[in-house]
Amino acid sequence: MATERLACQTFTWEMLGDGWTGGPDDLVEAIAAAGYEGIEITDTMIGHYADRPDAFAKRLDEAGLALAAFAYGSDGGFSEPDLAEADYEACRKWADFAARFPGAVLSMGSATAMSEGPRADKIGRAADIYNHSAKIARAAGVDLALHPSSHENTLLFDKADYDRIFSLLDDTVGWVPDTGHILRGGQDLLATFGDFAHRIRYVHLKDVTAEGTWAMLGAGVCDVAAVLDAAKRAPRFNGWIVVEEESDEAGKDPANAVRRNFETMRALTQA
Repeated sequence: MATERLACQTFTWEMLGDGWTGGPDDLVEAIAAAGYEGIEITDTMIGHYADRPDAFAKRLDEAGLALAAFAYGSDGGFSEPDLAEADYEACRKWADFAARFPGAVLSMGSATAMSEGPRADKIGRAADIYNHSAKIARAAGVDLALHPSSHENTLLFDKADYDRIFSLLDDTVGWVPDTGHILRGGQDLLATFGDFAHRIRYVHLKDVTAEGTWAMLGAGVCDVAAVLDAAKRAPRFNGWIVVEEESDEAGKDPANAVRRNFETMRALTQA
């Protein structure tokens, strides 16, 4: 059973858009100061370290952080065949980057509808892109996992979408279950964890209200203790619980929000 470790996702700052004027060093500083052991950073937020993995490794080491995962997105939503080669090139680039950090997982964003057309066909094309990307990542020595979402135009929202995509994926493609997105999709959280437990590599933990509005961790309907127990029983879970925050409170003060979430997690795990 993997030892549980807490990391923080940088989307809490990324969602601010033009309201965020800092850089990756500010993210590292805030996440380390909050008490986390690791960080999951995205292609959007990596900034001046994008072509300097050794320098980023040094910066993380100075801050006492590990790279839990590196996440990237796609202009084609991982579903447009004309843009698949760009997706593969991005995978090569970021797999090579992540390979500098032993144990870091490469996370691909949710398949998204970028044009008109049958939903099932788009999910099928996304599966092809995920499968081929996993081969590219494996060649670099990196584990790859899929991160479905509930955001606008996602193709991976409800149970039917999950069943379809996972039925089409090779066993080598992992999964990053995101508690907030699963709940917003109307799914049974623990049943979904159980159905695809063999794919779980690490977990995104965040909370929502019963109405699906983002909430601070512990203020919504997510059963955090049950999620932690389910993750620990997944055979390929690597131990990383990546806490992510998208609530209004985070929009006002991201650093304080992620610090509060760390305190919430520590209170839960030490109870």
